[in-house]
Amino acid sequence: MSNNEETIDDGDSFRTVKQRFSDRTKKVAQTKEILSKQAVQTKEILSKQAVQTKEILSKQAVKIAKQAEEHERFINKVTHLLGVLGFGAFCFILGSRPQDIPYVYCLFYVIFVPLRWIYYRFKKWHYYLLDFCYYANTIFLVMLLLYPRNEKLFMVCFSFAEGPLAWALIVWRCSLVFSSVDKIVSVLIHLLPGIVYFTIRWWDPATFEAMHPEGSASRRASWPYVEDKSYLWTWLFVVPLVAYTLWQVLYFLIVNVLRRQRLLRDPEVMTSYRELSKKAQKANNVWWRLSGLLGDQNRMFMYILLQAAFTVATMALTVPIFLSYEMHVIFQILKVSASIWNGGSFLLDVMPRQVILKEKKKLEMQPIPVQPDQPTNGMENSTETNYSAETNQSEQSCTQDDL
Repeated sequence: MSNNEETIDDGDSFRTVKQRFSDRTKKVAQTKEILSKQAVQTKEILSKQAVQTKEILSKQAVKIAKQAEEHERFINKVTHLLGVLGFGAFCFILGSRPQDIPYVYCLFYVIFVPLRWIYYRFKKWHYYLLDFCYYANTIFLVMLLLYPRNEKLFMVCFSFAEGPLAWALIVWRCSLVFSSVDKIVSVLIHLLPGIVYFTIRWWDPATFEAMHPEGSASRRASWPYVEDKSYLWTWLFVVPLVAYTLWQVLYFLIVNVLRRQRLLRDPEVMTSYRELSKKAQKANNVWWRLSGLLGDQNRMFMYILLQAAFTVATMALTVPIFLSYEMHVIFQILKVSASIWNGGSFLLDVMPRQVILKEKKKLEMQPIPVQPDQPTNGMENSTETNYSAETNQSEQSCTQDDL
């Protein structure tokens, strides 16, 4: 009897444990279902909030754009004033304390490049900041702040600054326009590094001290070592070319592999290749014809080859520039003159056309005046309807341009 009772008790306990497991499983399933519902609700709330936030930001962007257009002339005058004063102050520092020019450049970089990223991110131009000029400028900042007396790194940076970046001012027609912050920053990104390394190479008192150290019987002919030509070609051409190749591979992987679908989904997102190809196709210039030598499907590959050839040629020219003070001075004058000339061409040729187009758009957006001999009620209603439709269309265009 006792054995039967024990068997019955074991069976009851097994059913009890099984029931408990079943209840717990049901509770876990219920909890999981509740959490999933809460997650879906939270996701819907967050998505609604994101849409509302985007709409609010879009409306604010339209308002800011309209206010900026209303005060555009005043803003341009203020920008022109500050740009001229800043350029004059820079020239004064360049003449009085050339050893402080690297610090001026670092201050410029840490202030304007982050602001440019914010502005470009808003305009869908942020992939421009993956270009070689920003890659090189980041290396310049690291060298100037952390390794200011590293001769080899100095020569690599010299090759970047007076090679592809400097010649881009001339080839890509960068314009020094004091009334445009974007154009000023674009010019300085390419122009300032060359001036910085010019001052370090020829004018910096610390460089003179390294060239002719006190108490040393055997003085060096110059700083860095310019007697060994193989040393110069290694650190002014070969090593910078390897660093450039590394950037080109990284840029291709990021833009054409990792972010390819993103760029295909949104044609408004701009990259350097997209902008240059559009301009070249519109002008049907030599760059467009050269990029199409292997067919339309290989234009990207031809663009990379042309950019690589440009980089090789400009880096090779840094060796004679590094060795000759006179040639280096002439090159500085050439760069500044080209930027100012392009700025004058922009002010005299491009800006008047832009002003005419803006005035034309403003006239098209104005309401149609009411004629006194026509019925007023119907005319007023149609005028208000036309004006509201044009206003909505202009707001949509402003939103698309700003986003």
